[in-house]
Amino acid sequence: MAEEPQKAAPAETVAETVVVTADPPVEKVEEKEKTPADPEPEKAKPAPEAAGEAEEKKPAPEEVISESVSFKEESNRVSDLRDPEKKALDELKQLIQEALNKREFTAPPPKEEEKPKEEEKPKEEEKPAEVEASKTEEEAPKAAEEAAKSEAEEPPKAEAPEAPKAEAEEPPKAEAPAAPAEPATVAEVVEETVAVTSVVVDDDGAKTVEAIEETVVAVAPVPAPESSEPVGEKIEETPAEEAPAAAEVPPEEVFIWGVPLLGDEKSDVILLKFLRARDFKVKDAFTMIKNTVRWRKEFGIDSLLEEDLGNDLDSVVFMHGFDKEGHPVCYNVYGEFQNKELYDKTFSDAEKRQKFLRWRIQFLEKSIRQQLDFSPSGICTFVQVTDLKNSPGPGKRELRQATNQALNMLQDNYPEFVAKQVFINVPWWYLAFNRMISPFLTQRTKSKFVFAGPSKSTDTLFKYIAPEQVPVQYGGLSKESDPDFSTADPVTEITIKPASKYTVELPATEACFVVWELRVVGWDVSYGAEFVPSAEDGYTVIVQKTRKISSTDEPVIKNSFKIGEPGKVVLTVDNTSSKKKKLLYRSKTKTSSDSI
Repeated sequence: MAEEPQKAAPAETVAETVVVTADPPVEKVEEKEKTPADPEPEKAKPAPEAAGEAEEKKPAPEEVISESVSFKEESNRVSDLRDPEKKALDELKQLIQEALNKREFTAPPPKEEEKPKEEEKPKEEEKPAEVEASKTEEEAPKAAEEAAKSEAEEPPKAEAPEAPKAEAEEPPKAEAPAAPAEPATVAEVVEETVAVTSVVVDDDGAKTVEAIEETVVAVAPVPAPESSEPVGEKIEETPAEEAPAAAEVPPEEVFIWGVPLLGDEKSDVILLKFLRARDFKVKDAFTMIKNTVRWRKEFGIDSLLEEDLGNDLDSVVFMHGFDKEGHPVCYNVYGEFQNKELYDKTFSDAEKRQKFLRWRIQFLEKSIRQQLDFSPSGICTFVQVTDLKNSPGPGKRELRQATNQALNMLQDNYPEFVAKQVFINVPWWYLAFNRMISPFLTQRTKSKFVFAGPSKSTDTLFKYIAPEQVPVQYGGLSKESDPDFSTADPVTEITIKPASKYTVELPATEACFVVWELRVVGWDVSYGAEFVPSAEDGYTVIVQKTRKISSTDEPVIKNSFKIGEPGKVVLTVDNTSSKKKKLLYRSKTKTSSDSI
């Protein structure tokens, strides 16, 4: 036992190898599950210490970001799973099928209270059973002797006076075979005492009658075929009648997020979520599924989807665009709670906090049904972007309570729904707090985290999300109700070196409208636009006079120009600063019949 904790000291690393790289045999996993009471707490204690040592060696937040980049989402195709993972999936299916057949998912939860009672009963019954067994073994010979004496004493009194009649009347002797009729039902050796009378003639000719007791040992015959046939018929008929009754109760059907637990290719994807959340420990994953099903019924998920909880928090949590791998992106903007009116309306009392939790779960349930596809080759996870700019911080007790409750619900009932967690505009206190809790997080969880301060937030988002998918307020070009551009129109990224100028040419071969938009992240550059005709004798037309644009100006510049002859629109960006700048732009041409 002393060596195992030393090997398992970096607990988070072990979790990484179990899920991602190693091939642990399922048999070992089952052995650990059989004795979870004693060894697991001993192994869990050294983990924070080992993690703390690792933290002292790597305290810089940049290293946390490098760890997150290494995470790669696993395949949901069963054919891509390793053999131990396939075996775990099959075992989980068997447990679920048995539970469905027994209708355990709809059974009431108070089973946990009954278990100790059931466990106590055998312990109480075992002791008297052993005592009785010992008593019977000791008293058996005595009881046999007393029974033999009683049987030997009783018959002479009852049968002695009838003996002379038996001699005088010979026909009743035929009734003797009827005596074994009683013990004939049992095939055992039976001891009986029989009173026999004998007549003794003396020398003088006098006759005396003497009663003699004899013990007769007889073997009772096996039951006759006639009596056995009815018994056999009854034994065969009873299960035959019960079988149809048991078959009439069909197994229950359980759905999660509109997908059945079994019987569909999407079912495997959902089961894999629970298995990965529990490191492919089958029994733990099965318990998590049962708890999730019960929680969904208790929380009233089906009715929750139809509730009207208002739209006050639409600016706090919202879906917008997709990342470069196709994951829907969910934005969480805690800075909105700086509005005291909104804060009090959401967290001032327990009832309002409960409503916030229901709204958050409702939002997630709707997003899952609308955005995710649980097919093996589909997208079944989100990318979470959490904006901590102007966040109220840990000092707000009500917000902290509601957030912790929401996190617990999400962790317990929505496993493996986050592919990446990106924190932007992170203040210093949050990084310090994260370093404190980091040792208690698994390596798998930490590998999904990315942290970026205010100056690096936009560049960090662009690593995972294309600029045309990033909202304007976070440095991208995506905005709602734009008649000209959408997230389907790609954006070109250009890095402009310090003290250098960059030009963009938008050619046009015929009369048309040219529409473009651009932005420089952080601006602090000069921008101008002009039309240059292809003809040598043509005149250059200034579309936008060159001007200095600061970071406080409008984030995106959008313009258009009607071209009557072949030529090109030239956009010029002059970076006079000492820092490199990122230029984003896109354009399209429209015919004269199209509206701009």
